[in-house]
Amino acid sequence: MSNLNLVHLNGLRALEAVARLGSLQAAATELGVSIGAVSQQIIKAEAQLGHPVFQRLPKGMVPLDTARPMLARLTEGFRSLSEAVAIGRPRDEKLLTISVAPVFAARFLVHRLDRFTALHPEIRLRIDATVAMADFVADGVDLGIRVGAGKWPGVDAQLLLPQLVFPVCAPALAARLKKPDDILKLPAIIDGPAMFSWDVWLREVGLEGRQMQVRHVFSEASLCLDATIRGEGVMLAWQTLAGYQLKEGKLVEPFSVRAATGFGHYFVTPAGMRQPQKVKAFHRWLTEELAELQPV
Repeated sequence: MSNLNLVHLNGLRALEAVARLGSLQAAATELGVSIGAVSQQIIKAEAQLGHPVFQRLPKGMVPLDTARPMLARLTEGFRSLSEAVAIGRPRDEKLLTISVAPVFAARFLVHRLDRFTALHPEIRLRIDATVAMADFVADGVDLGIRVGAGKWPGVDAQLLLPQLVFPVCAPALAARLKKPDDILKLPAIIDGPAMFSWDVWLREVGLEGRQMQVRHVFSEASLCLDATIRGEGVMLAWQTLAGYQLKEGKLVEPFSVRAATGFGHYFVTPAGMRQPQKVKAFHRWLTEELAELQPV
C-alpha cells in the first residue's frame, strides 16, 4: 500500500467524487467543502500522479479514458471504506431501518404497523420510502422489501408473496360488470411504470388480444388507486396495493380471477450476513401479515 503515500487521500476523494457525481458543485456538497477546495485538491492530485485525470470542457470536467479504470477502483475503494466505518460504528439494536417502495409503505405497511408495535414495543421503526435499492451497510439499512424477480446483486432475497393482479373499481362501476368482457367497456386507469400490462389478466380470462379503453395514465400506483376509488375507471391492482381498500369497501374486486405476473414481494437483506433478532422478528411478523392475502 505504499502507493497511497504518493497522493494525498483528500485528493483521491476529490477525484472520485467529481468523476462519480459529474460536477465540482455536487462533489463539494458531498465532501462538505467549497468548490474552490475541490478544484485545488484535483490540481494537486493530478500533479502528484504526474498526468491529468479530467478534460476541462465548457459543460464540465469529463474523465479521460485513460483515467477511467483508476477512478472505478477509487469508487470501489471508498465504498469499502465507507462500509468498514459503518460496520465499526455501534448500531442501535432497538432501531429497525426498513427500505421499502413508497406505494408498499403507504398502502400496506402504515395500516398494519400498530400490530407489530403491539408485539414488539421495544423496537422503533424508521421507514425509508424509496424505489432505489438500498446500500445496506453504508446507509445503515437493516432490510428491504422489494417487488421484482428476486435477482438483485449483493443481497439475499426471500420470497414473501407472489404478485397476483386483478381488476378493482368503485362499487358503482362494479354493478355494471357481469362477465369478464364487460370490463372492456369501462375506462382503464393505467400505472405507467408497472412491470406488467392488462394483457396478463385479459389472457387469463380468455380475452387475449383485446384492448382496454385507456382514460388516465399515472406515474405512481397510489395515484391510480386514488383515481379508481373516486370512480374514474377500473385499475389492474395487486394484493398489497388494494387489500386495505377492498377490506374497507372503498373498492370492489368484480371477478374472482387473479393472474400471476411472474414477480413477487421479497424480503431483502445484505448477502451472507447474519441477521439480528430485530430483523428476524420483523420477517416473522410480515410473513404472517402477508399470509392473510394468500388465496384460500
